[in-house]
Amino acid sequence: MPTTVPAYGKDAAERLAAMADVTANEAALRRFLHGLPGVDAVGLQGRAASLGTRSIKTTAKAYAIDLAISMIDLTTLEGADTPGKVRALCAKGVHPDPTDRGVPKVAAICVYPDLVATAKEALLRGGAPEINVASVATAFPAGRAALPVKLADTRDAVAAGADEIDMVIDRGAFLTGRYMSVFEEIKAVKEACHREDGTAAHLKVIFETGELQTYDNVRRVSWLAMLAGADFIKTSTGKVAVNATPPVTLLMLEAVRDFHAATGVQVGVKPAGGIRTTKDAIKYLVMVNEVVGEQWLNPDWFRFGASSLLNDLLMQRQKLSTGRYSGPDYVTVD
Repeated sequence: MPTTVPAYGKDAAERLAAMADVTANEAALRRFLHGLPGVDAVGLQGRAASLGTRSIKTTAKAYAIDLAISMIDLTTLEGADTPGKVRALCAKGVHPDPTDRGVPKVAAICVYPDLVATAKEALLRGGAPEINVASVATAFPAGRAALPVKLADTRDAVAAGADEIDMVIDRGAFLTGRYMSVFEEIKAVKEACHREDGTAAHLKVIFETGELQTYDNVRRVSWLAMLAGADFIKTSTGKVAVNATPPVTLLMLEAVRDFHAATGVQVGVKPAGGIRTTKDAIKYLVMVNEVVGEQWLNPDWFRFGASSLLNDLLMQRQKLSTGRYSGPDYVTVD
């Protein structure tokens, strides 16, 4: 998975430059964001529900399960996290099912900044340096800190070896209409992701969609983050009552599709929080295929932020291969 600064083609660079006027000042940005088409809530929810009813055959299900495993950001974000817990999580990410080495590795291990170095070392010792280490930063999960603190948090994580940074936006600023403040903060964090060798940690921008009140706000913040340089847009921290939902993820997928059509720049999507079952994961994969197409059906462009999802995927995978449902005692407990 790439961790270099995206190299856009000439056409994309020119189209991005042509959109620079919409972020020239607060008034221009507000005019653009509020000029986006309004969201038909009933239609959005109806389409998300209809995509969730698609059935797939056994062979396709087996492929979907392995694909979902390869897209997981295996996560531990608790105050009681220890180096030992992170090492154990890394071992699980490398070999999710110790009895079956055919199971794919996960996409990333997601930890707090002070545990990034521990995760990097564990993955290297485990023979899987290709698994990315993602780190939440910018005063996760509330985002309530001064910008210099957020930038220092980001730089510390990148210096420790983080391949990806998951930042949280200032929801208070966004909800009070201070769009340029949010835009400039994302740009500043994006700059803090750069390394001296010319590479950069990928930036995932977390919206906490459960706090954004309306679907129109989700569409606006998606465009705002992409204009500011987000490599991924992410639904949630997993720390509030309402996290990822199919309608919100569908809306964000539509936003990245439309942004790609307008600029030529591809942006990833990461639903996080509340996705716990294989059935749910497959519904999201169907949605990706239907809305943005196969180009997004890989870990570079779609991720699941999850801690418990992996075990259910493993149990369903075992059932497909043996015909028996083994139960939770046959997978490791995180």
